[in-house]
Amino acid sequence: MLNSSNIFFNKKILIYGLGKSGLSVFKYLKKDNEITTHDDKKKIDYKKIIKVKFDYIIISPGIDINKCNLSKFLKSNSKKIYTDLDIFYSHNKENNKITITGTNGKSTTAKILYDTLKDQKVDARLVGNIGNPVLLEKKVTNKTVFVIEASSYQLEYSKLFKSNISLILNISPDHLERHKTINKYVSAKFRLVKNQSKKDFAILNANNFYIKRELESKKFLPKIIKIKRDIDGIFLKRLNNEYFNTTGNKENLKFILEVVKILKLKKNRLIKTLKRFKGLKYRQEIIFQSKKLTIINDSKATTFSSSASLLKSLTNVYWIVGGQPKKGDKFLLPKKDCKNIKAYIFGFNKNFFTNKLKKLMKYESFLDLKSLIKKISLEIKTDKSTIHKTILFSPSAASFDNFKNFEKRGVYFNQLIKKYINV
Repeated sequence: MLNSSNIFFNKKILIYGLGKSGLSVFKYLKKDNEITTHDDKKKIDYKKIIKVKFDYIIISPGIDINKCNLSKFLKSNSKKIYTDLDIFYSHNKENNKITITGTNGKSTTAKILYDTLKDQKVDARLVGNIGNPVLLEKKVTNKTVFVIEASSYQLEYSKLFKSNISLILNISPDHLERHKTINKYVSAKFRLVKNQSKKDFAILNANNFYIKRELESKKFLPKIIKIKRDIDGIFLKRLNNEYFNTTGNKENLKFILEVVKILKLKKNRLIKTLKRFKGLKYRQEIIFQSKKLTIINDSKATTFSSSASLLKSLTNVYWIVGGQPKKGDKFLLPKKDCKNIKAYIFGFNKNFFTNKLKKLMKYESFLDLKSLIKKISLEIKTDKSTIHKTILFSPSAASFDNFKNFEKRGVYFNQLIKKYINV
């Protein structure tokens, strides 16, 4: 432990939720505290739990206090609720922490930043949603720098956690089935900035409607760096990396460049890092490319906004879309940018997507992904034109209608492509 003056010592603690995060908390605290664990999936006598006067309740990101089994108990003890981020902060106050949140692009930006720091010989750790739970890191020193991907679920209940540098990449309606309103979702994201001090930095996309509105309506302590300008074209040419050709990835890169300035990192080493970067699996991942055809697996896209930036940068697109739609989600790409896009809609919720897209572009609907891929395969084989085409699997919806997660969905898409399009 780097800082022993923390509040989570010799206390009665309830850990609610036993996924990766909850188990990491148990492992971290069990030696010095009296721990009780609870998970809604396990049969436990609730009456015994609610009779205990806990000092703290550590809640996992996946727990919604409005819908869980101990909802009333948690609400009546809301001041005692903390997260793994709070425990981490109480033990590692002196470490540099760079925390990334936003609706889209968190994982990619976190990975680029981590690679950048490692290539500059920094003891960097990639933690949070993308890596290990933050409490599982070993051999931490005062020089260790944490790159943390934080979700709105984590930030919503965090009370102590502070970040030296915070990044809010973008905000669009997401997770409203839990947060209920866009304002509550925005508020959860901005907890990251609200908790910072005058000596900290907050890098924010000032072009984003919700971020701009928040900045105009409230005052924050950290130094605010607004992302506005386009990246220098000469710099992009030096990278010679097609990954950074899309609007979304250019936006992510702007944030990296600002962090590099703050940390005074070497720009030549940065360029070498960016030249090598190939992206993360199932996130705008090019799985096949030829003169006539490009196939992109973007299974991670779970909202319309996450697909729109990529669609805007492509032409002659077979856009595969479908899944479990997000509450309040809207497709905001104008009709003029949809001329060379045809939507191939699949799954139980195809009517939702049909209603959103039918006035903007041509479309076909299918019962499942397999029959859809078969149809695209036939069209490609019989098409004699020489125009380059792109098959884009960017579902704009959660995977839970048919798949455990977006990774499983991405794997299945790759299998279908290999079987029916022979690439």
